[in-house]
Amino acid sequence: MAVFCHRCGTGLPATARFCSNCGATVVVSPPTPGRPLMRPHVGRQIAGVCLALARSNNWDVGLVRILTVLGFCFSGGLVGVAYLAGWIGIPEEPIAMPGANPPNL
Repeated sequence: MAVFCHRCGTGLPATARFCSNCGATVVVSPPTPGRPLMRPHVGRQIAGVCLALARSNNWDVGLVRILTVLGFCFSGGLVGVAYLAGWIGIPEEPIAMPGANPPNL
């Protein structure tokens, strides 16, 4: 299972506790099949669209970001419109309040 830093997107070994690139604490959460498409608050660069797509499909967030930038350059604005649609249409992850109990699933 690949582990990536949520702050900078660096690929890390599965046993890593801290990112070797930026020093952030690595939280290893097992991938959930069929994870809902939601824009996270932690780790996003602009709006979290690339990170949401990467997390929901278990892709490398760095690769998704690179392909998005290349798409911005070479698609004649089509990827820009799709990114804006994702920014508007993909809901944000709920904010966990400190001290609040998580819901039982």
